[in-house]
Amino acid sequence: MYYDVIMAGFGGQGIMLMADFLALIAMKEGKNVTWMPSYGVEMRGGTANCTVIVSSEEIGSPVTGHPYSAIVMNEPSLLKYEPMVKEKGLLLVNVSLINPKKAIRKDIDKILLPANDIAKDLGNTQMANMVALGAFIEKTTIVSLDLTIQSLPEIFPNRPSNFIINNSRAMEKGAEFASRGG
Repeated sequence: MYYDVIMAGFGGQGIMLMADFLALIAMKEGKNVTWMPSYGVEMRGGTANCTVIVSSEEIGSPVTGHPYSAIVMNEPSLLKYEPMVKEKGLLLVNVSLINPKKAIRKDIDKILLPANDIAKDLGNTQMANMVALGAFIEKTTIVSLDLTIQSLPEIFPNRPSNFIINNSRAMEKGAEFASRGG
């Protein structure tokens, strides 16, 4: 098994957290993982992306030119990474911030996810990354969604219980959206 994903968006959207969380869960499942972040000029507002590779074999390089999938949380990321996704790959598009008509490729699977809108309905737009992660995990089954949710208190040990509950709900809502064919 070999799976690579690029996650991208503005700084402050939780891209690195989302990627780090995926990598940690894959390691908990005994898989080999690489995690390679790239920050724009600014931490907040600049661009940020992270490549995560999960494999049952050793991973030779953390670099991927044509990932199997991409999670794009803003329009500049869509424009940059949609052309790179492998044919028959997966593109998750945050349509709360990106016009879905701009996702033009017909040879890839798409999840047109209103991540910010779902997060807003849950009470906090900052959870859009967890909505996206839940949808991505549900669609790809790259790691266990149940283990991901169960690991929240361990990954965030100093956070209050409502933080854990809210982020669990955000992942579950993303997964529900993806399971309905979003």
